[in-house]
Amino acid sequence: MKRSHYIIGGLALAISMPSCLQAQTTQPKDTTMNRTVVVEQEYNPDIMDASKVNVLPKVEEPTVSKKEVEYATTFFPATSVPAGLMNPYTGKEIQPGTTPGYVRAGYGNLGNLDILANYLFRLSKKDKLNVRFQMDGMDGKLTLPFTDGEKWNAFYYRTRANVDYTHQFNKLDLNIAGNFGLSNFNFKPESVNSKQKFTSGDFHAGIHFIDETAPLRFNAETNLLMYERQHNMINENEANTGIKETIIRTKGDVTGAIGDQQSVTIALEMNNLLYSGYTKNISTGDEYFKNYTTLLLNPYYELDNDDWKLHIGANVDLSFGFDKSFRVSPDITAQYIFSDSYVLYAKATGGKLLNDFRRLESICPYGELPDVNSTATLVYVQRPYDTYEQINGSIGFKASPYSGLWFNVFGGYQNLKNDLSYLGFEANDIQPESYLSFAQDNTNNFYLGGEISYDYKDILGISAKYTYRNWDSKADKRLLVMKPVGEMSFNIRIHPISALNINLGYDYINRKEVKEYAKMTAINDLHIGASYNVFKGVSVYAQVHNLLNKKYQYYLDYPAQGFNFLGGLSFRF
Repeated sequence: MKRSHYIIGGLALAISMPSCLQAQTTQPKDTTMNRTVVVEQEYNPDIMDASKVNVLPKVEEPTVSKKEVEYATTFFPATSVPAGLMNPYTGKEIQPGTTPGYVRAGYGNLGNLDILANYLFRLSKKDKLNVRFQMDGMDGKLTLPFTDGEKWNAFYYRTRANVDYTHQFNKLDLNIAGNFGLSNFNFKPESVNSKQKFTSGDFHAGIHFIDETAPLRFNAETNLLMYERQHNMINENEANTGIKETIIRTKGDVTGAIGDQQSVTIALEMNNLLYSGYTKNISTGDEYFKNYTTLLLNPYYELDNDDWKLHIGANVDLSFGFDKSFRVSPDITAQYIFSDSYVLYAKATGGKLLNDFRRLESICPYGELPDVNSTATLVYVQRPYDTYEQINGSIGFKASPYSGLWFNVFGGYQNLKNDLSYLGFEANDIQPESYLSFAQDNTNNFYLGGEISYDYKDILGISAKYTYRNWDSKADKRLLVMKPVGEMSFNIRIHPISALNINLGYDYINRKEVKEYAKMTAINDLHIGASYNVFKGVSVYAQVHNLLNKKYQYYLDYPAQGFNFLGGLSFRF
């Protein structure tokens, strides 16, 4: 009897031991600091209705602190180019991964030209080389404003070539790039110069930390930027008045993460500007283009969660040599997201706008450098002082109450020190020909605006925007002639079938009137364009601008084209 009890007990112990051992290996012993709770529930996922998902993207309000040099990497020529060069419409361009090559060529009336070639060499999984060439311009007769129908044989051609190489390491991207630019154009009759040429070239090398989850990240780059203006206020006794500008730009930033939603960054940028050529008074030796250095320090804190996005920092700008200064401006952006698709935002930003030769060309290619010393036979010029945006503060509300529909309303105030513009000067005893010259003054403006857009699948897209500005100048009201008072744009995009894209647009810019000086005619451009995919990888495109044949100016005294068109072919391979 006792033996049977031992057998039964042994069997029970043998059966219970595996489960006890398994519990000990998978679950630690509970203590006061560590208690294990096992919860089992039925798997029952929620399937969301895709048509009701309506989450508005977070607003990324642009800042105007330091501006990087911008290269010609867009598919279209600039919208405000001299003589009203138009933007060829080629549909919604999307670079597919299987077609690294793209070529486009078009021609139109008044010599309108559009050439673009781009090829992406995928050297390996981690190495890419992109080569690009672009040329656009016009050549034709235009009617000069403020005259009795006087004609001007105008031409303006721009050429851009770019090479960009990227190598991807595990956590870093190495980028090396080179760029070349050439602008050839002529001035209106009886100007100081008959022709002008701008030549630019630059080299870029940088590393970019791509691991966003790392607790410490950094970026660093160096740039060598070269630019030459061929003519600068023709001197009757000097044939060569070219001025060369060289900028050595060094940039870097370090970011430290504070948890998953917060970070602190310190950014630094230094620009060394060097000048050579026609930079001094040949009689006295006085230098009007002095070398100098600018330094920007930009520390900021960021918070990014489901409801709030905060960017709190400051721009500290210092200059040494020419244009000595020390300025501080805010760098603050805040936005609050509620109900998924409604956003309240506010910003207060500022910073230095470097008035290098590249920016002068973008503001007015026909502008001469400001005069600092004149005699009856020669004129000397100098580089403008840098513009400083003391503050650009605004508040706004952005919402998407219905899928595909969103709107944005905003208002704010902007204050600029040494704001750069230009004046028109008539012929006189010292200067027998008329010309445009850069000039500066402190300006400010209040602005209000709104924009709305609606997209229905990939078939229809409608957008409209309007901004009103009230400009004021402290000393010279004439500088406000080029300032926009009202800016309006309206666009309709139609994609009825897969092969066809149609675009209809209207741009209107009204300028400020300065009594007893000038009133520029408002820009009034109604345009339409279309592209059609004839074969796989082959499309035809056409664009017509200024359908109403209006007479207006992008730059004072320089006319835009009337009714003009352009058409051509594009290839993907």
